[in-house]
Amino acid sequence: MADYSKEDLVQLVKRIADYLTFKLSSLFSLSLDSLDSQSIVALVGLALAILFTWNLLRTPSGPQRRQPERQTPIPSSSGLSTYSNANFTSAEDSRVHNVIDELFQPIKPTLGQVVRQKLIDGRKVTCRLLGVILEETSPEELQKQATVRSSVLEVLLEITKFCDLYLMERVLDDESERNVLLALEDAGVFTSGGLVKDKVIFVLFCSIENGRTSFVRQLEPDWHIDSSFEIVSQLARFIKYQLHISPIKPERVAANVFSSPSLEQFFGCV
Repeated sequence: MADYSKEDLVQLVKRIADYLTFKLSSLFSLSLDSLDSQSIVALVGLALAILFTWNLLRTPSGPQRRQPERQTPIPSSSGLSTYSNANFTSAEDSRVHNVIDELFQPIKPTLGQVVRQKLIDGRKVTCRLLGVILEETSPEELQKQATVRSSVLEVLLEITKFCDLYLMERVLDDESERNVLLALEDAGVFTSGGLVKDKVIFVLFCSIENGRTSFVRQLEPDWHIDSSFEIVSQLARFIKYQLHISPIKPERVAANVFSSPSLEQFFGCV
C-alpha cells in the first residue's frame, strides 16, 4: 500500500511538472502587462504545492533504522602499551621518591657531636677512674692491676678532644698509681687523646673518699663524673652538672645531676 501511494505521488508530480512547463512557456510568450492577478496567484500556489510534495517524497516513510549496538572495545596493542607505560612511569616515580627520601633522611650525628651536645659545651670535666674508666671498683684491686674498659675508651678519647679532662682516684700505694698510669698508656689515652699524665690526679694515703671532693671543687669543672652517690650529693651545690654512674638509679637526685649505668650508655654508644 505504501509503495502504491508513493508511485501515485510520483505520477502526480510529473503531471504537475508538465502542466507547469506549459504554463511557463505560455507566460514567457506573453508580455507582463497582459498577466492578471489570478494567474500570478495560481502560479505561486502551484510552486508551493510542488515544493511541499517534493519534501514529502524525500522524508523516509518506513520505520527508522535501528542504531547498531555499541560493542565493547577490545583492548588493542596500543592500549596495552599505554598501560605498560603508565606502570613504568609509576615505578620510576616510586624510585625517585625513594632516592629523595634517602637523601633527606635525618643524618645520624657523630660521637663527637653527641659528646658536645650531652656535655652542653662544657669545657672542663673531672672524672673518677674506679667504676667509670677502669674495670676495677675498689682501691684494693688497683694494688694488683688496672684495666681500662674497652667500651668506654672511644668516649673518653672524644671527651679529651673537646674538653680539658682531669682523671682522679684514691690509691693506697705507689704501686697502684703505676698500675693505673700503665693501663691508661697501653690504651692509648696519652697518645691518641689530649690527656697528659699531669692531669691524672691521685689522692694518696687517704682512707676516705671525701678528699676527692676537695680536688674537684678546686678545679671548678663544668662537669664531674663519679660512681659515688655520696660525692655527687656533696658536690651538687658547687658543680654546674654531674653524671652519676651506677647500675641502680637513685630515687632522689638534684636537678643538675644525671644518672646512667655507664659512661658509654650516657652518650648512646651501646
